[in-house]
Amino acid sequence: MQPLRTIKMNVTARTEWAVEASKIAQNSEIPLMETIRTWKANPNKAIISFTSEDPTDQYNFKTSKETLNAIFHTIQTGKNNGYAPSVGYENSRNAVAEYMSKKGVELTAKDIILCSGCSSALDLCLTVMVDGRRNQNVLIPKPGFYLYKMLAKSLGISVKEYDLLPNDDWQINLYDLDRKIDSNTAAVLISNPSNPCGSVYSTKHLLDIVEICDRHKIPIIADESYDQLVFNANFVSLGALETTVPILICGGLSKGFLVPGWRLGWILIVDPIDAFQTIRKGLVSLTQRIIGCNTVIQGALPTILNANSDFIDDVNENLKKNATVAFEAFQIDGLKPYMPQGALHMIIGIDLNKFRFNTSMEFLQKFYEEESVHCLPSEVFGVSGFMRIILVNTTDEIIEASERLTNFCKKYIL
Repeated sequence: MQPLRTIKMNVTARTEWAVEASKIAQNSEIPLMETIRTWKANPNKAIISFTSEDPTDQYNFKTSKETLNAIFHTIQTGKNNGYAPSVGYENSRNAVAEYMSKKGVELTAKDIILCSGCSSALDLCLTVMVDGRRNQNVLIPKPGFYLYKMLAKSLGISVKEYDLLPNDDWQINLYDLDRKIDSNTAAVLISNPSNPCGSVYSTKHLLDIVEICDRHKIPIIADESYDQLVFNANFVSLGALETTVPILICGGLSKGFLVPGWRLGWILIVDPIDAFQTIRKGLVSLTQRIIGCNTVIQGALPTILNANSDFIDDVNENLKKNATVAFEAFQIDGLKPYMPQGALHMIIGIDLNKFRFNTSMEFLQKFYEEESVHCLPSEVFGVSGFMRIILVNTTDEIIEASERLTNFCKKYIL
């Protein structure tokens, strides 16, 4: 056999190593979050953090015993240790269909795809619905969860942002939504209940949104991952409305059942006019890339979904109590808290004209450096002049943080 070194190659050999991450990888970052992680706290003060998306970090928000027992039982049976169909076990998908029927969404197992968390569901929906190579765009809310823009960017998808109205319970600016839709718009993404705003849309508002999409013949991707966490309103799923607009709804166990690390989400295919034939096929194909989600959690899913109503009521009572305490505590000169209706978050406005800062990023970095209270600036969500806190801290921490913020504001107010 001829030695490899003597074979004449048809290509020019590289003279040096040049290995570079793909554009998808390079675009799968959130630069502002990387910057925020470099902030330094005051070493002389205990850190109070309002940034984590994980409610289980706090002692008073723990997974229910029913949920844990369901997992213990599933593990002991030994029946869910192998591969499942890439879209999920049929009985698990049936359980999701029954669970959603209580919210007025009538589906069967064939309309449901199980995913590795709601973020995975959103990724699949954007991937199957919008094609950056055809110059298509997706409309997302502003302010909106930073993952939306990052996922779209990584897929080469253009993003257009429609405004939310802070003085109208963070409802969608319908005029802005309508005018942002163009011939290249492939989907509108709706967040309800909203991260970061904590808003919960009324039936009338949802119908107004659907009417716009129906007129433009644009499908909807709905992020309803906080559908269980509602305490100052009534939640209505987009899938429960009478409409001809096709909708992909993303949800999961993570938030309402306090198990974000278990990575069990779903996509609901609501298709009243049979417009999603290729979308259904495309979603099934995409699930085969990761060969389905966690089978142990799937096995416990029917029990979990049917055994936690009292537990979720208690979670919402705690969130409502914390929201009320925070709303009162953050009534500080130069700030304006907005009472949320659901989810885990509260938005607080910062009147930058009253302080010696140009952006909420500058305000909150200095606040962290001096007072060791960590909050997310609204620039992360696409706007300036606000901060977001999480409502899972203890009452004592909320009060302590508000006292430190009061002193900070007095020091820097003009």
